[in-house]
Amino acid sequence: MAAQRGARENGDGPEHESALTVVLAFAANLGIAVAKIVAALITGSASMAAEAAHSVADTFNEVLLLVGLRRSGRPADRRHPLGHGKERYIWTLLVAVAIFGMGALFSYYQGIQTLTGHRGAAESDVAVGYAVLGVAFVLEAISWQQALRQVRAAAREEGLPLAAYIRRTDEPTAISVLLEDSAALIGLLIAFGGLGLHQLTGSATWDGVGSLLIGVLLTAVALVLGRINLNLLIGSQADPRLVADVRARLGRAPEVEWVVDIVTVTFGADRVLVCARLDFRDSLTAGDVERACVRMARELRDAHEEVDEVFLEPVPRDDAELRERVIARYGRVLRPKEPDA
Repeated sequence: MAAQRGARENGDGPEHESALTVVLAFAANLGIAVAKIVAALITGSASMAAEAAHSVADTFNEVLLLVGLRRSGRPADRRHPLGHGKERYIWTLLVAVAIFGMGALFSYYQGIQTLTGHRGAAESDVAVGYAVLGVAFVLEAISWQQALRQVRAAAREEGLPLAAYIRRTDEPTAISVLLEDSAALIGLLIAFGGLGLHQLTGSATWDGVGSLLIGVLLTAVALVLGRINLNLLIGSQADPRLVADVRARLGRAPEVEWVVDIVTVTFGADRVLVCARLDFRDSLTAGDVERACVRMARELRDAHEEVDEVFLEPVPRDDAELRERVIARYGRVLRPKEPDA
């Protein structure tokens, strides 16, 4: 845990890694976008035009991600006492909107134009298209490898399978790049197929279908990213293992008789707010309760780096209104002692 804190302070932590992933993706997408635009103009391919729009959208998205990384790292202030961590989710949500608005809709338009005969059926200089697609695949693969390496490392650190980490993570930046690059690699294969089948059959239908499939692919990525960031913006519970450990630690405290209620909320990447209502032993003085709260809050922050703020409230466990609120939230009254995670 100390090593993680030191890495973050020295600029070698998750924030630095995310920035490196985004910068690498930006450089790759910018070069690819220019090449695809030129190739689309030369070949007249709808699939290539759709891929060009895809890369333009991805390049714009990396700028949004970099802005989100920078702005979300600002410290807490009077107007934002919990910091600006959630702003990252706003910018990543804009990425999902851009993927659909700039990439998917243009791909649908190109596909429909081709299938309805509003684009020329002939293609020229298809070798240029193949060359651009091949180079783009190599560059996208390099960016994809960096994003996958970061996400896998984070998943191993959390002790989660890759798919479970993607569902639970509160750090969507690397996930966004990974999904974008994965879609880009698949889109390149679709464009290659559309270009090749058009050349072999002489029918522009294949090119139009390829463009539509790229649009469907981008729509799916936009929906997944939108869903991830929507949950984070609403305010989701912290990792269940962290919640279980927090409840266990509070329940083991000698001053506590009953953990009445506990609420955890993620409010930024690796930042968790913990609020707990505790029934303290009646024999304790007010000073004893105050010192116990300070000690338990410090112990929770020491045990979990992501726990940023802790609020502990002394309450009686037999309060009827509070009991109803807890049952409404969890479906049952919390047990006095919870097992370790």
